[in-house]
Amino acid sequence: MTGCCRPETLEDALSILSRQGAQVLAGGTDWMVKHGQQGPHGGPVLYIAELAELRQIAVHGGEIHIGAACTLTELLESPLVPDCLKQPLAQMASPAIRNIATIGGNLCNASPAADALPMLSAMDAMLSLRSHKAEERLPAEDFLLAPGKPRLAQGQLLVEIHVPLSPKWDCVYRKVGLRRANSLSKVSFCALSDKKAGYVQDVRIAFGAVAPRVVRSREAEKRILSSGHPLTDDQIQAIAAEYGKLLKPIDDARSSRAYRREVSLRLLKWYLREGMNA
Repeated sequence: MTGCCRPETLEDALSILSRQGAQVLAGGTDWMVKHGQQGPHGGPVLYIAELAELRQIAVHGGEIHIGAACTLTELLESPLVPDCLKQPLAQMASPAIRNIATIGGNLCNASPAADALPMLSAMDAMLSLRSHKAEERLPAEDFLLAPGKPRLAQGQLLVEIHVPLSPKWDCVYRKVGLRRANSLSKVSFCALSDKKAGYVQDVRIAFGAVAPRVVRSREAEKRILSSGHPLTDDQIQAIAAEYGKLLKPIDDARSSRAYRREVSLRLLKWYLREGMNA
């Protein structure tokens, strides 16, 4: 029989993690699929969904701070959360699951198909990781080491996501799946642009579900900005070739490697040709 710890404060939770190596549970929408009726292996369960310190949404110093135990519904209903981040959240799961599933759980499940991670990576979000003795901040795009392996050391807990609020991005998000919601992504594509006087000053592009980690290339983004606008067909083909080297899709039950690659590059070319200048 598995024991369950239900701490009253974040410090208590971190202390338990440091001593017992408990498995963390919040919304449990992914956790229950993994463990089912057999229960987890390797220690007790640490239930953190009701910790007040992990349920806050607030603005500090030009960033929005999002507690890791905030549900997707809470983020969608908050006037503080940027619309760009709400776009992938709105297409995740079903309303009933969004009422329970947490943003931290979506990240810590460490799936390459996690819908929130590409957008957070494109927005240069930082993750706050805490242990009983220390705290560190990590770029969101570096959080996924490999499928199923988040960048969490023993005793560490994801406590907050910090998202810069400036600039005001023009945002494009596309999710390709069997259904618009309540299905895992075959491909996810997000692109942000910052325009002043009709000219693109900054651009960010990220792909999900097409490699072991989020695909984002700052070198390619610089090339897009330095190539002038509108881009020529030759320039678009060259930039697509750069991204093509980074895409490492797989064949699985949801889709084929060839389909994922083709759709990803088509979305990219469409954005460079039309979406970025809309």
